[in-house]
Amino acid sequence: MTSRLQAGLTAFLLALIGSLPASAQSFPERRPVTIVVPFAAGGGTDLIARDFGRYFQELVGQSVVIDNKGGGSGAVAAQHVAKSRPDGHTLFFITSTLITSSAGEKPPAYDVLKDFTPIAYLGRGPMVVVVNKDLGIETLQQLIDRARAKPDALNFVTSGAGSITHLAGEMFNQSAGIKMTHVPYRGGAPALLDLIAGRAEVFFSTVPTIIQHIRAGSVKLLATTGTTRMTLFPDAPTALELGVKDYDVGTWWAILGPADMPATLVDQLNRLINQAAASEAILKRFADEGAEPFRGSPADLARVMRSELETWKKVVREGNLKFD
Repeated sequence: MTSRLQAGLTAFLLALIGSLPASAQSFPERRPVTIVVPFAAGGGTDLIARDFGRYFQELVGQSVVIDNKGGGSGAVAAQHVAKSRPDGHTLFFITSTLITSSAGEKPPAYDVLKDFTPIAYLGRGPMVVVVNKDLGIETLQQLIDRARAKPDALNFVTSGAGSITHLAGEMFNQSAGIKMTHVPYRGGAPALLDLIAGRAEVFFSTVPTIIQHIRAGSVKLLATTGTTRMTLFPDAPTALELGVKDYDVGTWWAILGPADMPATLVDQLNRLINQAAASEAILKRFADEGAEPFRGSPADLARVMRSELETWKKVVREGNLKFD
């Protein structure tokens, strides 16, 4: 074969490979993998994602970049990922807020079940119910009694309309048969500052946001929101223990990709992600935040997403909630 013919054949093959869809190409290619985080840098989710990214990078053999795209309760990041190539090089590090913010009556700019590919469910942890320490409320029952006596007099603050902290509070209202007024903030940090300062009263918080303030005595911990007591706070009862029916709420972490990812690629990523998430640093971070790791299939994550979306849609309907 002449050198000219060889060169022509090589060029043809390279062009053919380049024209193949992402599903026909191998992962990883010789370029970075981007993990999109729907929150600003420095928060609890961002720190978990960065720890994860370091171990994932070792496994894939390519650099891993954390891309923080905050805004719109995750909508900015979600739209970016949904429009990305389904080749495994753009991944979405999500929390349960992606589901809660999709449960409103007003359709978001993306379909949480159709525009993404479930890849791996990483872990889950309960939340906590805390109040301003000078409020004069020492137990969850006292909180319920005061709210029943004076509907809407107490307020609960959240990290934004449609967030997990918002719908956890609304579900508590419905489960306990009370009414508290929702006061949304632009993130958990300003909500927490007003709670500590006495300008706010109740907060259904994720553990990473509040843990140091509970330990410092800056806020009063009333209960946790899981099915069993937390190792971090063994003296704190669960809301279920105290008679709040069906109140099992948690925040969780998972990884998605854009829609239409090939099954072989999803399975490959699932194995790599589960391996990275089993690293000592990630397991310790989950333990430090009262969460439990989870290793499962993409189908496991898909079931969680569908179930939670139905749960939160029911809360939104029954509370006639608006996320404007």
